[in-house]
Amino acid sequence: MLKGQIGRICFSRIFEDEDLADAIKKRVEESNVKAGIFILIGSLKKVILGYYKEGEYKSIELDGPLEIASCMGNIAVNEKGEIMIHPHIVVSNEKGEAFGGHLMKGSPVGATAELVIIEGTGINLQRTFDEKTKLNLWKLS
Repeated sequence: MLKGQIGRICFSRIFEDEDLADAIKKRVEESNVKAGIFILIGSLKKVILGYYKEGEYKSIELDGPLEIASCMGNIAVNEKGEIMIHPHIVVSNEKGEAFGGHLMKGSPVGATAELVIIEGTGINLQRTFDEKTKLNLWKLS
């Protein structure tokens, strides 16, 4: 277990047609947050969800418009010191049906998205590649 403190809280708007995953990462990089969490609400024109199975992500594409009922994730760095985000999302359609998974690239923002980044300070949260799962997992030491 790593323990740190809460640092800055950054608020950002993401605009129509921006790729949501790319935009989150860009705002995190601009904020220079290297460890933390984020939360987000808004809308999407479509979404590509990832479902992890047998060492890889399977893609599920849903057409919109879609409401972002919840989007959250964490922020860490890889072995090279590059910022990595790990986003999960739940979207709902006009019937109120909900679908969720890992947020993949190729998910354009609808009207807007509102992002809150919460920084963790005093910690070095790093992801390293795990051969067994084929995922970049937290290294908590």
